[in-house]
Amino acid sequence: MVRGSTMIRRVMAIATAADGIDQVIVATDDQRIAAHVREFGGYVAMTSAECRNGTERVHAAALALDQRPDVVINLQGDAVLTPPWIIGSVANAMRADPDIVMATPAVRMDRLTYDRFSRAKAAGAVGGTTVVTRRDGYAMYFSKALIPALRFPVDPLPVKQHIGLYAYRFETLENLIALQPSPLEEAEGLEQLRALENSVPIKVIEVDYRGRSHASVDSPEDVLVVERLIEEQGELVDL
Repeated sequence: MVRGSTMIRRVMAIATAADGIDQVIVATDDQRIAAHVREFGGYVAMTSAECRNGTERVHAAALALDQRPDVVINLQGDAVLTPPWIIGSVANAMRADPDIVMATPAVRMDRLTYDRFSRAKAAGAVGGTTVVTRRDGYAMYFSKALIPALRFPVDPLPVKQHIGLYAYRFETLENLIALQPSPLEEAEGLEQLRALENSVPIKVIEVDYRGRSHASVDSPEDVLVVERLIEEQGELVDL
């Protein structure tokens, strides 16, 4: 629970409020989660417990639909502070450009965020991913390390924090799950590197959090952090 509401209900409310979204579906193999979602009127796609990751699970959910979607967006159930406009920016980018086969958002770091991120990594933090992009906005590389290295002063900082949300053309999603895990993916523990290693271009949509903080719930301790941020910055949507 986060401030009296379950994480899945919060994330569903955020996704429902996003622009450019036709349908919000919870993909799960847990009957308890399914029952809870149905209690507040949500749509559930039951998927196999053998799904190895979120990508396989959203693919299974898409296959369960009567009509194949053109675009599938994977938003994780721990993303309780992802603003609706971030999801909408990615969805609308996919709608506007049919040549984009896969997209994900990132936010450019300011100096304060960079210094905080750098200290956390130096202290051994494993959370947080950065991405470097080409001039046309397509990803060159994602890493759990802080990239690029800043040897000289640069303004603005060319450092972008990746937001773990993905949009796929359905055909791209099918192709990705058919591929074997790649060497860089296994080394970094980042599934999106499988796409890059197999020449699947990923458009990085630069987004603005509009003064809000980015955080997710990856451990019980994170709940207190998220609750404090909600107390300070307010709720993203009505629950």
